[in-house]
Amino acid sequence: MRLPETDTRLSSYTGWTRAHWESVADHLLESVVPYATDDFAQFRLPGRASRSGRVSDGLEGFARTFLLAGLRIAGAGGDVPPALLERYAAGLVAGTDPAHPYAWPELSDMSQPLVEAASVALALHETRPWLYDRLSPAQQERVLAWLAGFLGRRTPANNWVLFQVIVEQFLAEAGGPHDPAEIAGGLERIEEWYVGDGWYSDGKGKNFDYYCGWALHLYPSLWARMAGDTARQELYAGRLRTFLAQYQHLFAADGGPVHQGRSLIYRFATVAPLWLGALTGASPLPAGRTRRIASGTLRHFVERGAPDGRGLLTCGWYDAFPPGTQDYSGPGSPYWASKAFLGLLLPPDHPAWTDAEQAAPIDGADQTVAMPAPGWLLHATHADGVVRLVNHGSDRDRVQDPSGWPDPHYLRLAYTSHTGPDLGPEAVDGQLAVLSPDGAVSRRRRIEPLATGERLAASAYQDGPVRVVTVSVIDGPAEIRIHQVTAPAGHRVRDGGYALAWHEPPTTLVSGLSALARRPDGLASAVRGLHGYTGAGVVTAKDVNAFGRHSATPYTICDAHQGGTAVYVSLILLTAAEPPTVEARVEGDEVVLRLSGGDEVSVRLGEIAGLLDDRVCG
Repeated sequence: MRLPETDTRLSSYTGWTRAHWESVADHLLESVVPYATDDFAQFRLPGRASRSGRVSDGLEGFARTFLLAGLRIAGAGGDVPPALLERYAAGLVAGTDPAHPYAWPELSDMSQPLVEAASVALALHETRPWLYDRLSPAQQERVLAWLAGFLGRRTPANNWVLFQVIVEQFLAEAGGPHDPAEIAGGLERIEEWYVGDGWYSDGKGKNFDYYCGWALHLYPSLWARMAGDTARQELYAGRLRTFLAQYQHLFAADGGPVHQGRSLIYRFATVAPLWLGALTGASPLPAGRTRRIASGTLRHFVERGAPDGRGLLTCGWYDAFPPGTQDYSGPGSPYWASKAFLGLLLPPDHPAWTDAEQAAPIDGADQTVAMPAPGWLLHATHADGVVRLVNHGSDRDRVQDPSGWPDPHYLRLAYTSHTGPDLGPEAVDGQLAVLSPDGAVSRRRRIEPLATGERLAASAYQDGPVRVVTVSVIDGPAEIRIHQVTAPAGHRVRDGGYALAWHEPPTTLVSGLSALARRPDGLASAVRGLHGYTGAGVVTAKDVNAFGRHSATPYTICDAHQGGTAVYVSLILLTAAEPPTVEARVEGDEVVLRLSGGDEVSVRLGEIAGLLDDRVCG
């Protein structure tokens, strides 16, 4: 991909400008052309098919790249190469023609095409003067008839309800059939999932992840913009403003987002809510900071192989990584990343494009940010640019399989911008596991949130005869984990640090109660037992981590739990900087920590266990 020259005067942190965004968009759009079917009705990209099948996947390839094309076309006021307009106009006509060999599947209950219809509708709305309005009346009728297949359809009780809202709003503005009650019903449904502080759960329960930003904030705000509903626009703007004040901290100094939740193959779609704030006037961020974070993220992925040498977005994080891809995703799915280009709808003279880049919070100092609604505590360090997210709230509880392995993208104790979880039943990272003498493993499958404060967060879990209360205390790059474990005698207690992945095996070291894994770039994952543990070790694995082929996870372990209730304290680190020195003293159910700056923190586990708060549970 050929990019413009960097502009370090305007963009002193990233060097990227609007021209870079346009170049990446153009490269993505050109690169999918060889995979188009006749008349551009579908884009059948290479890769593993989704559970919905090849035809649905082909529609997805059209719809999601059409969204990107729509943003590019509208942002340029239609001044784009005619071929871009022609191929998506042709695809609309062919895809909605039931007699065409590559016609789109009909919209049916709970089906993937319902998702894609929303991208088609958004793109049609944004490009209407240059595409829809130039179709013949018969062609327009076919497009509306296909979209109208959404009326009365059932969707899952999550962000999908908003796809109907968007589709029927376009139908309303284009004079097609629509049901105002279905639009209102979808908007009212998400009110059930709003938990405060700008946060939505993706459906009922504790489902907190990037869908909060790239779906549950995005679609209602765009709907209000389409419909001209100023009252709801103000409501959504207020929530988005509160959300972005926290959300801005999820991005590392090098642009990498925290690796947590599902659908991570959407990659830089994570910046969509930042641009949404600028587009709707709802951002608390200076315009130059919005671009600094967003451009940093896009550049982060481009420089690490996404898109790949063919110009395609694969199902992975940097490279293709099938083990981390959900079964609903197919070769066209990664192009939900198109949402990242929402900023192109801002005119070129908007301050988000013309103001000098301004520092992100991590550029200036260490950050500790409590997020009580999802039960998260974030700590980021300026010296190494790493963001770490301690998780005491999000477990996607309503859809977890109680008999299966805990979902590694939701139930780990912590996530970061520089590491991803190892996948598979042998993984030990980010988990307090209690192992019985016969080999059974107790792990947290449901999180009971207890507290989230400025430098402390806590939760509990029960798995069979084992109950664990965990308190995390933050000290710079360190997380001190305090576990109160209740289990039968003879069990082992193991606490895993971060899985550090690289294209070559990391260097490892074990000494006494400490274990470490280090990459050649200096980033290290380390664990040290501070109380209750008897040893340490490192688990290595291959082809189980999105960040690299080889991974290594340090852990500390107690070989024989005494029975009943006991306290274990460990120091968990991921840093390229100097690690802090921490000491722990345990007296009954009180743990006193002496932190690196000399401060003492006292944690009374009996009081923590009584702090269950329904407001935190969401």
